[in-house]
Amino acid sequence: MAIIRSIPSEKVIGGRIIKSSEIVIVSEPEYTSNGEGLIILKDIDFCKVKLNHLATDHVRIKSLTNTLIIPDIGRFDEKYDELSINSDACVEFYFAQGNWYITSSDGLKMS
Repeated sequence: MAIIRSIPSEKVIGGRIIKSSEIVIVSEPEYTSNGEGLIILKDIDFCKVKLNHLATDHVRIKSLTNTLIIPDIGRFDEKYDELSINSDACVEFYFAQGNWYITSSDGLKMS
């Protein structure tokens, strides 16, 4: 299992400078976002991803495995406490005013 990061980048989120990478490939059963633009999940049976609003305000998740996504605070679209997405799905999130908003998705199954 591994976490592979692309070229390092810096972003300002909530007035703080976050050192991250544009793309991260995750093969771990759990992962917390850290300012990446794209998280790719693969080579595992299941992954739980926590969206960290202190380090991430916009992220796309491409999952090549079944995945559970949870927010560190707030809800998804002000309704959902978690999202389950199937393998091969992709979903995009923005954080605003205490909640995460889904702005684009395919293959999404809400729980």
